[in-house]
Amino acid sequence: MKLAIMQPYFLPYIGYYQLIGAVDLFVVYDNIKYTKKGWINRNRMLVNGSDAMFSLPLKKDSDALDVVDRELAADFDRAKLLNQWRGAYRRAPFFNDTFPLLEEIVGFQDPNLFRYLFNSLRLTCAHLGLKTGFKISSEVPIDHSLRFQDKVLALCGAVGAKTYINAIGGLELYDADVFAAHGVEFRALRTRPFAYEQFGQAHVPYLSIVDLLMFNPVAKLQDVIAGNYDLVEGRADPDPLNLPFQS
Repeated sequence: MKLAIMQPYFLPYIGYYQLIGAVDLFVVYDNIKYTKKGWINRNRMLVNGSDAMFSLPLKKDSDALDVVDRELAADFDRAKLLNQWRGAYRRAPFFNDTFPLLEEIVGFQDPNLFRYLFNSLRLTCAHLGLKTGFKISSEVPIDHSLRFQDKVLALCGAVGAKTYINAIGGLELYDADVFAAHGVEFRALRTRPFAYEQFGQAHVPYLSIVDLLMFNPVAKLQDVIAGNYDLVEGRADPDPLNLPFQS
């Protein structure tokens, strides 16, 4: 059984979905520290030919809290976020196919950050036709005080994983030989470049899945998710791509 584990992100770029598609089970961390100024509640979209941020506003709280303990801001203006996407992409060829998905994602009323992100992930995967199973990390019976590689190995053991696939970033945290000693093959997923038409301008790569959905049919993205990557030996990459979910 192939396993991947990631913290949740808001509408991440396509490499996240490639990781989901490459495994049999995808564990999403809920009991992991919220990373300030990271990618958990924000991502990038295309505005006038350049990348621009969109984000989920959060209730002010301690930076020491886990993702599952954070909440959306009470004054989160859902219409404003939708209007950002509408203004940026209303002329995109697949706007009418994509915008109802975004309305459903944004309209989710649970203020809990983790549940909001997890819901958006499930809805986007369903839209893309991904059938991979999900588990929430805190529901897996392990010692949750473990960290980094030890926690990953414990999760692999608990679910019976024989192969663990990691995103290409952050490989310095892991030792493939240690995984092998535990009977787990370690591999890393490297996304290949994927250029596509963006209003006839120079392509801006590695934007949110929102951008890809606006400019590509789902069938094309399914092909990219299924095959436009390489699984490489799980060793630290001396020059990894600076992709927006390398934690």
